[in-house]
Amino acid sequence: MLVHADQRYITALLENDQQLIGDIYRRFAPTIRSHILSHRGTADDAADIFQESLIDIYNQAKHNGLQLSCPFEPFLLLVCKRKWLNELKKRGRSPVTKLSDDLSEYGEDIFAATESVAREEDKARIFMEQFQRLGEKCREILRLVLGGDPQEKIAAQLGVTYGYLRKKKSECMATLLSYIQAQKI
Repeated sequence: MLVHADQRYITALLENDQQLIGDIYRRFAPTIRSHILSHRGTADDAADIFQESLIDIYNQAKHNGLQLSCPFEPFLLLVCKRKWLNELKKRGRSPVTKLSDDLSEYGEDIFAATESVAREEDKARIFMEQFQRLGEKCREILRLVLGGDPQEKIAAQLGVTYGYLRKKKSECMATLLSYIQAQKI
């Protein structure tokens, strides 16, 4: 398994590196806070969930040798979201999905889910980068087609024939796919 460069955040937690831990709070706490506030939580809830999640990650690293194979942010966000979901279930007196908030209880599924999120983010980034390389007309056609409108309507909107639109769309998609495939060397 290839260890991600963000492993430095795990190392910072293990070594109590105050500077890098401060960076964790500056960079990632606002996202967690925003998520919790938008899901029936308070600023205090967000602070608690963030802190508890970092403690869980620390314990997982210390006792089980956690090695990140994905970026730290989606991993942390996933841990926080699950922890918050459990808290909401406790407050609602619903059965809790996990009896323990310990990260080790999440098992391999949290790592697989986090890696999946990181892969999807990477694919989306590559797609957008290569999409921007297309000419303006291709970008416009693909944007409209991917918007879901019928192609007959799009052709009329662009002032071209239906046959031309289909041909141009195919050419643009082929170019985009070739750009994307060239990035996966």
